[in-house]
Amino acid sequence: MSRRSLLRAFGAGAAGATLAGCGVPAAYVQPGDRAGRDFSATDHTLRFANWPLYIDTDDEDESKRPTLDTFTERTGISVGYTEEINDNDEFFGKISPALMNHQQTGRDLIVISDWMAARFVRLGWVQEMDRTEQPNVARYLDPQLRSPAFDHGRLHSVPWQSGITGIAYNRKKLGREIKHTSDLWAADLRGKVTLLSGLDESFALLMQGNGVDVTRWTRDDFYTTCDQVEKLVKEKHIRRFTGNDYIKDLSTGDVLACQAYSGDVIQLQADNPEIEFVVPEEGAELWAESLMIPNLARHKRNAEKLIDYYYEPEVAAELATWVNYVCPVPAARDVLASAKDEETAALAEDPLIFPDDAMRRRLAIARDITSEERTEFAKKWNSVVGL
Repeated sequence: MSRRSLLRAFGAGAAGATLAGCGVPAAYVQPGDRAGRDFSATDHTLRFANWPLYIDTDDEDESKRPTLDTFTERTGISVGYTEEINDNDEFFGKISPALMNHQQTGRDLIVISDWMAARFVRLGWVQEMDRTEQPNVARYLDPQLRSPAFDHGRLHSVPWQSGITGIAYNRKKLGREIKHTSDLWAADLRGKVTLLSGLDESFALLMQGNGVDVTRWTRDDFYTTCDQVEKLVKEKHIRRFTGNDYIKDLSTGDVLACQAYSGDVIQLQADNPEIEFVVPEEGAELWAESLMIPNLARHKRNAEKLIDYYYEPEVAAELATWVNYVCPVPAARDVLASAKDEETAALAEDPLIFPDDAMRRRLAIARDITSEERTEFAKKWNSVVGL
């Protein structure tokens, strides 16, 4: 399943949107009620919930995670690591009853997409981190990710990995280059294009294709995009809307171009070098999935130490070689560049892991959909997509 999950019309996603949108008084947690007793000094453990396949594993034993093992050896803190997050909305529904009722979640550290992280911050469900205990984060965090609109100064969140939502296409089969989002609407791609179905995953790139500054897009911008996509659906130009299953469509040639995530394309290129990823001239969305410490976590200080550990350039580099998303620690590039292994060293030159300056100038972090907008916009988008 996609790490950048779908916003569903019904179920946990709709329930979560309604809760945040209505601003249910009982759901919000005041700052003074977020911290619990921290047992870190005497209990050298922590519980870390993450997505599947989102951390390095040992070549011979996939149950072993070398970077976590090194952290334990160095600090004496053992990490209970679980791959239990398959969908942002599903996970929201799983832990929201505890958080809204001022109860422990049983987790000290979670990783969620920034659009969902924005909801947690609005509801006061995560704790502010002590940056004096995180010198690596303060020093090495990518400047472009330092202050998203939902969490100014990144006080409640730290990117685990970042990525780009752009366009992937098979240049050999298409027979031409794609430079602009509007190139997707060319006649020779009718029925051979897919878009992402999730509202939060899809709208920014499409707006950017229309010349919109997505850091401050408006309601009119949203409806203009919806009208555009709705017309393309009626004309049968768009083959379908997808989650991560666009990977199969692109690999088989059922589609020639699609909205895609940078990290997925790196994996696709290993099997098919004809697949290319493009950040359109008009721009593409830069996003992150972030580490957060839930309210009443029993091992907050241990969690802060683990976060800071992953911001050491050497550790960030080791993780980057496995997950292949945009590394939130630019200093890790020099570590990889000095590697003796040629394949590893080559990753330092991959702009989908370490975007160059030219690419960065075309990347933007979209402003979040507000709680007041979400129910209305989700209903409209889902009607267009057919969810």
